[in-house]
Amino acid sequence: MSERQRVAGPVAGPVAGPDGESGRSAPVPAPDGHGAPGIAGHPGEAPAEDPGAKRHHASAAGFVPPERATIDLHTHTLRSDGLLTPAELVAAAAAVGIRILAITDHDTLAGVRELRRDGSIPARLEVVPGIEINSVLGEERREIGEGEVHVLGLGVDPDDDDLEAALAQQRNARRVRFERMIGKLRALGLPVDAALETLPTTSDEDALGRPRIARAMIAAGYVSSVEEAFDLHLSRGRPAYEPRLGLGPIDAIRAIRASGGLPSLAHFAEAPEHLGFLRELVDAGLGGLEVHYRAYDVKTVRALRAIANDLRLVITGGSDYHGDGEAYDEAHAQLWFPSDLEGQLREGLGAARAAHV
Repeated sequence: MSERQRVAGPVAGPVAGPDGESGRSAPVPAPDGHGAPGIAGHPGEAPAEDPGAKRHHASAAGFVPPERATIDLHTHTLRSDGLLTPAELVAAAAAVGIRILAITDHDTLAGVRELRRDGSIPARLEVVPGIEINSVLGEERREIGEGEVHVLGLGVDPDDDDLEAALAQQRNARRVRFERMIGKLRALGLPVDAALETLPTTSDEDALGRPRIARAMIAAGYVSSVEEAFDLHLSRGRPAYEPRLGLGPIDAIRAIRASGGLPSLAHFAEAPEHLGFLRELVDAGLGGLEVHYRAYDVKTVRALRAIANDLRLVITGGSDYHGDGEAYDEAHAQLWFPSDLEGQLREGLGAARAAHV
């Protein structure tokens, strides 16, 4: 298998979804009758964590995945807000048995292109070209999260010029926001300019974000963790926060679809409270829902799986690995993505690609 073929991953699968060009899968039956196949054990009574409340998410307390995940559809490299190089990430994933890995850096495909150019994809690992677009909600939806939802684009074409143009605009908006937040910290007596110089250098293809500012604050001695930086300074309502600029969710979904990708809504645990909004996204082309996110307890997984089945959405899942305070094998140990979901994943990716050809 060539490096170019491996980086395409399961997108190249020849199957088509049951809904034709929609790319949506039929509901997956649940053997236990609760909408979550293969559940073994219970993580206790810890409530599901609100993914909009914190930047990084620990696994639900006490939960042990019933099987080792071989698929991870949500990861980040230092080309956006992760800490590992693309080559380091794929090597770490392959080492723990991942067979299908989506690199979903925020607003950039630079990491995927780097892997394809350098030929550093391990044998037997399929890399799905992906992105995560932080889409901005209108005033009527500002109560959701921080006024934004994140849309994963799985199986997008890294060479699609229109998608790259949209992502370049996103990255430019990120730089404006980044500089404004740096200015706010400076005005608060918390300058991080010198600390930023100690972090890995970036290029125009890299996506700047708040985690980089948080890590600079750690280096400057202002905070002890990324979470603390967000909690005290960088989250909405905190003194250095700056609202995001960029695409809305429908435009993000359309850009992903136009490049042959499958749009999946990421870490949206509040889906049961916003079904009307979710149906609007489905009507616009949303094809998947991240059900198996490693912060979720079984109750949340069951609720989201029922919604995905009802709306005929492909079930996706991933570690959302960034690297702060943990190695990839630690994140992987908390990830549950049932192996019997691989078929419907390939169907959805294949249908999305077929609709683009």
